[in-house]
Amino acid sequence: MEVWFTEKQTENLSLSCQVSEVLVNKVTSFQEIGIFETPSFGRMLVLDGYIQTTEMDEYLYHEMIAHVPMNTHPDPRYVLVIGGGDGGTVREVLKHPSVEKVTMVEIDREVVEACREYLPVTSQALGNPNVKVEFEDGFQFLNRHPGQFDIVIVDSTEPVGPAAELFGREFYELAYKALAPGGILVAQTESPFYNRDLIVSSHKYLKEFFPVVEMYLAPVPSYPGGLWSFTLASRQNQPTAEEVLQKAKQPDKCKYYSPEVHRGAFILPPFVQEIISQKEE
Repeated sequence: MEVWFTEKQTENLSLSCQVSEVLVNKVTSFQEIGIFETPSFGRMLVLDGYIQTTEMDEYLYHEMIAHVPMNTHPDPRYVLVIGGGDGGTVREVLKHPSVEKVTMVEIDREVVEACREYLPVTSQALGNPNVKVEFEDGFQFLNRHPGQFDIVIVDSTEPVGPAAELFGREFYELAYKALAPGGILVAQTESPFYNRDLIVSSHKYLKEFFPVVEMYLAPVPSYPGGLWSFTLASRQNQPTAEEVLQKAKQPDKCKYYSPEVHRGAFILPPFVQEIISQKEE
């Protein structure tokens, strides 16, 4: 008998893949967790029916959400990751020698425990002595830590359930206040094919607080549409400034990110430029 997992990506579109083994299938206080062995993607983390990461393509997402802000900031020492319970973003952040401490705030302890057991390559850095994992709501954590971080990375799930508030104006305001002078925020902002309204609203809210707001793109085959957006908001540094690009370093063992990819990721196709221009209307 064949077993298949299906993510309903929109009302009219689903992504299905065959499952060779169910490793985790449980409901926590916050969400439903699944970890599946699949022939196409390797091991796959699913939360509330949405694919979060897979062994096959996780490096694409994690390298791009981490290294773009880390190489844009002149001296990132204190980094906050909100969400990111699989540990991949923390792993990439720690490739930068300037980092003194990474704090990861994840609302669901059981996600982290499952990933550490079944996704060891992705979660390998969570035991690093420079990493502190806090199990609480990211919104509340930001409210208590003004001015403390050089980089805030919002590695959230889709804007449903406990992650919904991580895409609103009040959250972005708290993130702005949590940054030290010259600080940088990066958030995953979903698919330019299927989440246009979210991209528009995110840009609108971020522009209220940050003088620099720029979108960049990366391919992630297991995500809806295969093309994913990230939005960088900076108190000061422009991610494509020539001085930033000249100092950008190639982190160890990267399979996708490079300084050249960094530069090119901000060159947006016309249909994406059209989406973000709506923020001014």
